[in-house]
Amino acid sequence: MTGTQSGDREAQVRAEVLARALPYLRRYAGDTVVVKYGGSAMVDTSLSTAFGHDIALLKQVGVNPVVVHGGGPQISAMLKRLQIESTFIDGLRVTDAAMIDVIEMVLGGKVNKQVAGLINRAGALAVGISGLDGGLISARRLQRRAREAGVETDRLLDLGFVGEPTRIDPRVIYALSGSGLIPVIAPIGAGEQGETYNINADTAAGAIAGAVNASRLLMLTDVPGVLDGDGRLIPELTAEDARRGIASGMISGGMIPKVETCLEAVRAGAKAAVILDGRVRHSCLLELFTEAGPGTLIRGG
Repeated sequence: MTGTQSGDREAQVRAEVLARALPYLRRYAGDTVVVKYGGSAMVDTSLSTAFGHDIALLKQVGVNPVVVHGGGPQISAMLKRLQIESTFIDGLRVTDAAMIDVIEMVLGGKVNKQVAGLINRAGALAVGISGLDGGLISARRLQRRAREAGVETDRLLDLGFVGEPTRIDPRVIYALSGSGLIPVIAPIGAGEQGETYNINADTAAGAIAGAVNASRLLMLTDVPGVLDGDGRLIPELTAEDARRGIASGMISGGMIPKVETCLEAVRAGAKAAVILDGRVRHSCLLELFTEAGPGTLIRGG
């Protein structure tokens, strides 16, 4: 094949890809998509670079992306450097007053600006904020009951400054998105007395997606999505299917809180939520702009 023929074939393939994506581009034009960013996609350099380009592209084609990021490994690394020991209960980091200052510094400072920088270098305009800015996330102390041998007890666990959202005020998101900017949000919230709470990034993303009536909540994880009993990906679940899956034990372990976050987001106003594999390059684009996305989509009903 000559160079000219090869170039013609490549151009034809690109045109075919664009033609197939066009209906989906139209479908999401002007819509808000909330993306929870974390896991391997956040620590692998090639994946993080691709993520920045994908979010920039979403904005360029008329979608309004909102990114909510985690930062557990970065927090652990800083606490280790400061010789502050971490304790976890049910996967949640017990957070005292000294630790919350470090978490706010790492999440709201270093990590937040790094994520915004990925998108800025890809040609878009991203602004890093935290849930403290503009009164975005109001929070209260998370109350979690102890579990003994898989049975929940009446004893409340003291997790310190670990919080859960009580109210989302999306005005700062609308202001930034309406000005052509991409909000990048660190999951930190403010209590009634001005105290700072560390919030699970999945939980924060779900609450924000519901508050802005997002067309999609995209939850980037380190697994393909929700799997059936034979280990095969389930492409789509209704809310009722998901609840049955949890009750039957098909959905178990760490997938339960992710599915519950999706259910809460859909209940609160998001049109649908997707659990997808952030280890797959361009997974956000594949989910939004192809017929068969790579994750598990959860709808209401």
